[in-house]
Amino acid sequence: MQLRNIVLSITALGLVGVASTASADTWRFGLEETEGSVQYGYAEEFKKLIEEKSDGDITVELLPYGSWGSSYSALYDAIQSGAIPLGFGSGFLGGTVPESQLMSLNYVMPNDQMETAEILNSDDFLKSDAWQDSFRERGLVPLGALPEGYQVWTTNKEVRTPEDMDNLQIRVMDNSLLRSTYEAYGASPITIAYGELYSALQQGQAEGNIQPVFAHENMGFYEVQDYMIFAEQSQFIANFIGNEEWYDDLSDDQREMLESTLDEMVQKGHDIQTQFNSERLETIKENSDINIIHLDENERGAFRQLAEPVRQTYVDMVGERGQKALDIVLDHVNQSDDKAE
Repeated sequence: MQLRNIVLSITALGLVGVASTASADTWRFGLEETEGSVQYGYAEEFKKLIEEKSDGDITVELLPYGSWGSSYSALYDAIQSGAIPLGFGSGFLGGTVPESQLMSLNYVMPNDQMETAEILNSDDFLKSDAWQDSFRERGLVPLGALPEGYQVWTTNKEVRTPEDMDNLQIRVMDNSLLRSTYEAYGASPITIAYGELYSALQQGQAEGNIQPVFAHENMGFYEVQDYMIFAEQSQFIANFIGNEEWYDDLSDDQREMLESTLDEMVQKGHDIQTQFNSERLETIKENSDINIIHLDENERGAFRQLAEPVRQTYVDMVGERGQKALDIVLDHVNQSDDKAE
């Protein structure tokens, strides 16, 4: 297990000062996760490709969790201001770009994880007016999406039905749609800072947790929980975002290089998360006696039925752009289902 208690030593104000002295050819890349994570693995590969393609004219500086401020909003603020031109935004990004909560909807994306990556990185979705305008209105530009693996529940009791989740104090990110989803399941969702979550689970301040497998292992959450439940309800998806002004000021050659790299990273990102989650699950099995449960189709169906009305909750929250973005995803999923039949 890596870092449990993270000391945040650099303030967002300090970052602005650092950024002003950085080389114009340095692309600073802010991550929501620590070293040893899927985001970090993706960022390392992205850095390698950009630096190779630019013949060393561009350096990508990786800024993992804890090096850019005291909260996720500090990272998003830094990207909006241009202090950090590139970064990831996941569940917490909903406070800055409400439409991005689309990624938190349960039982919407296809079960095939590579297919999810392809849909979310397709021009049809990524470059749609609905998705682009949602970010550009906030001084950001969506560059890609990184599915990081299935969101897996850990709890201190067996959960197979919504009744088993009744009043369960399960930790969710500070995201109103996630809270609505788990309230629909009957749980009592609570929000706890990521760096404080291990001790909260250990002390019983939270009874459950939602993370991709690699994060459960990386942060040692499995050590203080009794059950790990695979419901295949959603994947953890990080939006790769850039500062709008920075992106628009790129030269044609730089933008072409960035686009070609992002295209390559769709498959590479999938391969990274597959490897990370597979290896980390084996580590969990080897180092604990946690009970692993895979819900069957009927069990998943009970949760799916409760999750479907939350789609309308999402649209009510964010409006027409959110509806259009959701429709694009659902159209792709339906086309895929038709082909499979």
